[in-house]
Amino acid sequence: MLIEFSVKNFLSFKDKATLSMEKGNGDENIDNIIFNNITDLVKNAAIYGANASGKSNVLKAFTCAILMIRNSNLMSVGEKWSYIKPFLFDETSKNKPSEFEFVFITNNVKYKYFFSADQNRIYEESLDVYNSQKPTNIFTRKDTNIYEFSNDKNKLASLAANNTENKLFLSTATTWNYEKTKDAFLWFTKAIDTYDSFNKIMDKDLIDYSENEELKKFSLKLLKEADILIKNISVNYEEKEMEGTIADMPIIPIVKKVDIELEHEVVDKDNNTHTYKLNFKDESSGTKVLFAFAPFLKKAFEETKVIIVDELEKSMHPKIVEFIVKLFNNKDINKVNSQLIFTTHATNLLNLEILRRDQIWFVEKNPKNGNSELYPLDSFSVRKDENIQKGYINGRYGAVPFIKDIDLWLEDK
Repeated sequence: MLIEFSVKNFLSFKDKATLSMEKGNGDENIDNIIFNNITDLVKNAAIYGANASGKSNVLKAFTCAILMIRNSNLMSVGEKWSYIKPFLFDETSKNKPSEFEFVFITNNVKYKYFFSADQNRIYEESLDVYNSQKPTNIFTRKDTNIYEFSNDKNKLASLAANNTENKLFLSTATTWNYEKTKDAFLWFTKAIDTYDSFNKIMDKDLIDYSENEELKKFSLKLLKEADILIKNISVNYEEKEMEGTIADMPIIPIVKKVDIELEHEVVDKDNNTHTYKLNFKDESSGTKVLFAFAPFLKKAFEETKVIIVDELEKSMHPKIVEFIVKLFNNKDINKVNSQLIFTTHATNLLNLEILRRDQIWFVEKNPKNGNSELYPLDSFSVRKDENIQKGYINGRYGAVPFIKDIDLWLEDK
């Protein structure tokens, strides 16, 4: 589970920005809270902001850091990190490294992991574990090639000697079977994922529907709850062998052509029920998005995960977005305490009966210097009965576009 994430000097975030999933003050919406012996957390966070405010850059920061951790061991000597993009509207910042920090819980143990990097090298890196209230440092890296270790110094020093300046030591140590970094590394590879869109669904995802009856049942239930009347899902695919060579070695890859149809049940004027099949490619974009999202939702309710989505409401009605958020907040459905973090324009969620004050966040960009700021609704004095949606639209909390009056716009011609 994620406790907090911080980023600095990345895209539009010049200064340090922190998204916290820790429970704030207030006892409303208890089902939205994960009660934990380490710290109490919230199950989701909604991030609002005007277009081009930088709210999508929060997701991009998550994605950048996670991909660097996952792909570090694939880096060749001298290869550059294309993911790193510092704040460019400042002569100093554009030449400094970007910084990322995660505080999280895995296997009921709290960790804090930090690194700073530019496209060429890792500058700083550290991993702390909290076996008690006081952290224990597993390793610290400074000035790219200077390492400090609290335990297992000889073993870790030998691993560090073989690490390159563009590789993260967390990944290197885990690859060489160092047990004390394993759980932290696996959290990044198995328990947290980012998605910028569910508008595309790949053949391999469709094949899952033909091989997983439980997924099919879950998806049908989800579509039904969204008032999309689909009775059944039919998936057919054919395997075709294609000959080829790789490095002069003959191969016979299996190519699967997938065809999927959704069965719609309709009632005619005489109250007779009929079933019609519609090819998946002819379905509405909203149906496709829900269909693509379903496997990730199902997995999140089976294994503890952090799912981060940019513009969750793409091609979906606001009430369906609300329904998905409520699924995560429902203790009988989300029994494993997975978390959903998403950017959105869906103002219907700005309702204190749906989200707590500590679950609502805003991003606003300074028009003078281009720097984005991330801040919670909790930073305002908000009454429990306050109309958050109205207050946001009226600009009380910032993070809305400044639109000129039409007459002023005409005068600018």
